Amino acid sequence: MPTLCRPAVAVPEFVITQEDTLALARKLHHDHPQLPLALRLISNTGVSKRHLVRPIEETLQHPGFRARNDMYVTQARARVPAVVEEALGHAALTARDIDLIVFVSCTGFTMPSPTAWLINSMGFRPETRQIPIAQLGCAAGGAAINRAHDFCTAYPDRNALVVACEFSSLCYQPTDLGVGNLLSNGLFGDAVAAAVVRGSGGTGVALRHNGSHLVPDTEDWIAYDVRETGFHFMLDKRVPGTMEQLAPVLTSLADQHGQSASAMDFYIIHAGGPRILDDLCTHLNVPPSSFRFSRATLTEYGNIASAVVLDALRRLFVDGGPGTGAHGMIAGFGPGITAEIALGTWTTAEATARTLSHLERTLTDKSDGRNEDLDGQAALV
Repeated sequence: MPTLCRPAVAVPEFVITQEDTLALARKLHHDHPQLPLALRLISNTGVSKRHLVRPIEETLQHPGFRARNDMYVTQARARVPAVVEEALGHAALTARDIDLIVFVSCTGFTMPSPTAWLINSMGFRPETRQIPIAQLGCAAGGAAINRAHDFCTAYPDRNALVVACEFSSLCYQPTDLGVGNLLSNGLFGDAVAAAVVRGSGGTGVALRHNGSHLVPDTEDWIAYDVRETGFHFMLDKRVPGTMEQLAPVLTSLADQHGQSASAMDFYIIHAGGPRILDDLCTHLNVPPSSFRFSRATLTEYGNIASAVVLDALRRLFVDGGPGTGAHGMIAGFGPGITAEIALGTWTTAEATARTLSHLERTLTDKSDGRNEDLDGQAALV
């Protein structure tokens, strides 16, 4: 059973608080006709602080698309390796043990993918497979886990590495003055995260089932408009309402496998914003505390895009884990509107070893029984 091990997460050193964000909005957009609405929306995000790869003074400047993408590459190469090493350590593996790297990011672009650089610079084997995902946005964290799950199910003796690298601050556009953009400027943060999915062994979430769902005719609700100045984020006000349509999808997937989406022992949910978490609580009929790890990520880091689910899972580990056999759900939401969902149970390396030992004894006993039958038949002959 593939196991999603403890993630490693790192956030940059430059911090901006909600108070700083509100003060900047008042200063930069003092004559905006909808400033009071934007300030109220930012205040209601629940985001206490966010981390940025550059000081806010530099973040507010736009040196051009090329310069920003160069910064993305520089920052990724400076920050990703340490997080990867920590994630490998949590899984008790080395780079040589990894057979697949799934790299997800929607805030910069390179070709070849950063996976090529990682393989060349960190000691991964040249035959390591690569899956770069650039266009699933916040849902990509869940998608990466699911693709790693699929791979390790197909090849049970192999391991996969998931990496999420998101520097949303490099996509700030000073000319985008819609209320949705002003809200986004106070919501998104920067982070790097990584986790290993082991084909066997390890402590964490034993991944059992996964699924994906696209809400029809919503592809322009979360989108990039690519212009000369880079990626311009487009966010439709109807996005939070999609939880009413996606909650039944989560319920259906759980039902198919004899579980209840309303009675999980733990939930790792993408923290796109407080409204999404609140609505999903309502539609799944679970208490707000069920999403406490996602809410903590939102409060302390903001919406860190594809890295959210990995950070929320990290917090579950820090909390001590839910106990062996506990059932849980992981869900990421993003452009499409797309949902990527996983179901699993909590396991430990010790529990896995006991299970394997039991299976080995069972197989041995059955083999011995077959041998005795054969011996008996031989004696009759």
